[in-house]
Amino acid sequence: MSNGSLENWLYREDCHLNLLQRITVMLDAAMAIEYLHHGNETLIVHCDLKASNVLLDEDMVAHVGDFGISKILAVSKSIAHTETLGTLGYIAPEGIVSTSGDVYSYGIMLMEVLTERLPTDEEICNENVDLRKWITQSFSGTMLEVVDANLFPEEEQITSESEICIASMVELALDCTMEIPESRITMKDVVKRLNKIKNTFLEM
Repeated sequence: MSNGSLENWLYREDCHLNLLQRITVMLDAAMAIEYLHHGNETLIVHCDLKASNVLLDEDMVAHVGDFGISKILAVSKSIAHTETLGTLGYIAPEGIVSTSGDVYSYGIMLMEVLTERLPTDEEICNENVDLRKWITQSFSGTMLEVVDANLFPEEEQITSESEICIASMVELALDCTMEIPESRITMKDVVKRLNKIKNTFLEM
């Protein structure tokens, strides 16, 4: 892909994505995963969703790649009782192949996109704190201190509407990463909510 991976855009100093671009990229990725989970009679679980597996084409449209450890499940079985390999930091706590496991990984990736922090970031992660807990602790009032400063160009004012969009995305990420798999939302819900967030942002 001509614009490389989402990971490159997050961690290279010479390129940055603004808030709208990040919303759009994550919506593209969500629609791809929704198609895997709900678009066919054959259900596909990606099993390794992360920023390096989201690729951007020349128009900055995001595509989900690397199906090396993906699993095909019968529609009647949304969970396979096999352990997933995946990537440390993105794997759901239950550690088995399921659509809700993909949703968890997506939620972690969404947190990463907002904060520009890896889920294994040594600065914030220790025995008791992971990326989700770190964000939850900050959600009560210091959210702008944890989101990536590059979300807003220097000349751009951070509006209350922008803050509402960020809060909605954080809330979405937290709903994707609930500890109990059955409590997580589906990718259909993710797409609906992200579409709403994007439309709200564009109307501002």
